[in-house]
Amino acid sequence: MHYDVFNGDADGIIALLQLRLAQPMESTLVTGVKRDVQLLKTLSVSAGDTLTVLDISMAQNHAELRQALANGARVFYADHHKAGEIPDHQNLEAHIDLDANTCTALIVDKLLNGRFHTWAITAAYGDNLVAKADQLADKAGLCALEKAQLKELGILINYNGYGANVGDLHYAPDDLFKALLAYDTPFALLADKSSPFYVLQSVYQQDMDLALTTEAQYQSEVLGVFALPNCAASRRISGVYGNLLANQSPDCAHAILTQNSDGTYTVSLRAPLNNKQGAGDICSQFVTGGGRAAAAGVNVLPKEQLEHFIEIVEAYYRGQSI
Repeated sequence: MHYDVFNGDADGIIALLQLRLAQPMESTLVTGVKRDVQLLKTLSVSAGDTLTVLDISMAQNHAELRQALANGARVFYADHHKAGEIPDHQNLEAHIDLDANTCTALIVDKLLNGRFHTWAITAAYGDNLVAKADQLADKAGLCALEKAQLKELGILINYNGYGANVGDLHYAPDDLFKALLAYDTPFALLADKSSPFYVLQSVYQQDMDLALTTEAQYQSEVLGVFALPNCAASRRISGVYGNLLANQSPDCAHAILTQNSDGTYTVSLRAPLNNKQGAGDICSQFVTGGGRAAAAGVNVLPKEQLEHFIEIVEAYYRGQSI
């Protein structure tokens, strides 16, 4: 068996898209919503099985990765999240880059020598690496309209990955991947008026309009906190809304709180774009938290811990000890 294991956001989907456009392969797709990162827990692999694992933290899947290797599976692993100790094993090919200005699709792009470079640029836009994506797009000779098109496409694919479960999404991530596989370039997808781009474009604006009516629950010069109501639209828009706020105020951190039915919050934290560090370390202090330096989250934050969360974020970005 071969398994393609990938995060359900723009970076994970497009990282795999590049690989399968270059190397078509029959595989079992293993993915989920963006916050489903412990995907190796769902697998039971045997000697001779092969895995491609993309855009999920090795640290969050460490025990399962070791077990897969011990069982005789071969694993290709590419990621930009916290890795922890990388196993030294002959059956593991690991490509881990924790630079805050890269993403998994850009790691794969290098391995493929830029064969599907415009897809990789699209993923960088989707992962809110706007300055990096602009730099790569300029170097590739793309015009302003083409850059804007790739940016919108990346945002829409990323937007589709957010939700409490796959039922919140407009496309299941594995279905979206399979749909995108029909297009060698993002521009071919854009040229097809029946493609997922146009479906997502129409529903995205409805969800964003909801978010844009939200006033800050807490605001200082280093942190803005916004709370969205308990509904599927909030869960879908939370991540890209945080990215939008981060781009509008690059010196400020932003936390998007989505209310859950049990009274807790799901939190998306964006570090300031001009200081892309700390988000993962902050969120990791909470039981269900984690992420990378520039963007992280807490799956379940009790309301009584919100004030403490704000204090920790404030202290960090004011340069105080936490």
